[in-house]
Amino acid sequence: MKVLFVNTSENLGGAAVAAGRLLHALDTYCPDRVDVRMLVRDKVTPCDKVLSVGERRKGRLYFYLERLQIGLNNGFDRSNLFTVSTASFGYDITRLREFAEADIIHLHWVNQGMISLEVLARILHSGKPVVWTMHDMWPCTGICHHARECESYRSECGKCMFLGSSSQHDLSCKVFRKKKKLYAGADITFVTCSRWLRDRAACSALVAGHEVWDIPNAIDTNVFRPCSKAEARARLELPQDRKLILFGAVKTTDKRKGFDYMVEACSILADRHPDMVQNAGVIVVGKNSAAIGSCLPLGIYPFDYVGDSARMADIYNAADVFVTPSLEENLPNMIMEAMACGTPCVGFRVGGIPEMIEHGANGYLASYRSAEDFAAGIGAVLFSDRYEELSRNAVEKVASCYSESVVAGKYMDLYRKILTGKDKCNG
Repeated sequence: MKVLFVNTSENLGGAAVAAGRLLHALDTYCPDRVDVRMLVRDKVTPCDKVLSVGERRKGRLYFYLERLQIGLNNGFDRSNLFTVSTASFGYDITRLREFAEADIIHLHWVNQGMISLEVLARILHSGKPVVWTMHDMWPCTGICHHARECESYRSECGKCMFLGSSSQHDLSCKVFRKKKKLYAGADITFVTCSRWLRDRAACSALVAGHEVWDIPNAIDTNVFRPCSKAEARARLELPQDRKLILFGAVKTTDKRKGFDYMVEACSILADRHPDMVQNAGVIVVGKNSAAIGSCLPLGIYPFDYVGDSARMADIYNAADVFVTPSLEENLPNMIMEAMACGTPCVGFRVGGIPEMIEHGANGYLASYRSAEDFAAGIGAVLFSDRYEELSRNAVEKVASCYSESVVAGKYMDLYRKILTGKDKCNG
């Protein structure tokens, strides 16, 4: 069978990483049963499995036009300019040879100028079955990527808090109604990467009547695996004699990634354990990493965005604990990567994080938005007399739930079920 993945970027962002890993998993473990290609707007590597949709400048234009549309509807509130997408502009991928040859179209994260609702309609009317992996909530809401406390998507969006709107018939409502019309009777199977997202999607009026599968993201445990902490630190020129806390995000100062809670938790730790100021430090990975050093009471070891998996695996192995104070999450790749390297994790009890971190077994789950409990979790891991056990449990969790062979097998089951059902209908 031939499967065409569609994602905005080849490797930037969690969805792109997850889609690329799934492609690798299927190509590695099912090469005789499935031929996978990935169509992207932003192609950056020479990989022949990844295809450019072409005319990247046009994609940038689509992106800016959509941001302008959103800005006109939210009073140009920059804090919410990227929390929503309208899919007003996009490439017509249905004209491409790769689309015509595919047996299944597998959508991933297709926002910010990749696929418009108009093109989505053409995809759904093509007669090809569609699998849509939800890397956030956008496929089951009007326009937002994370609904937070809002539950309007259960029936119909409107009065959108991200637009600052008081109108029931605002932009979010209009897009919601367009999606509902498109989805009705369409051959779409939704896949969520976490049980948390599956439960939220199942409540959406948009997804009603469609199957929703729960399949986690995959990880290559040949790359992300435990190695000598001392050797990893030596390669990265990090100190051997300090407890190292790892924090990372594509954009480290993103409020949604909880940086403010990170700062507060580190301050609490420094107050309670004054020796940590001299004996501990924070590895920060991502954009603006160096600039945030003045905010933290502990020494900082900054790394800009790291695209090399082997180097990133060294960073995880060099750390004593990985922390994610994120306020919105599905199934974070960084938790999975850290655990695969045997590094226990601390995170808030939100989204799909509780499915990954087993409290007291492979890390610590802190009460949502509690910097106090988050600090307690960091201390509990760093100074645990069961540290080696936490580390082993983390590795075992990834091997049993997220390894490439496990996840590839689940997607193959889904693909076969879809094509078998289609053959029966055609027969």
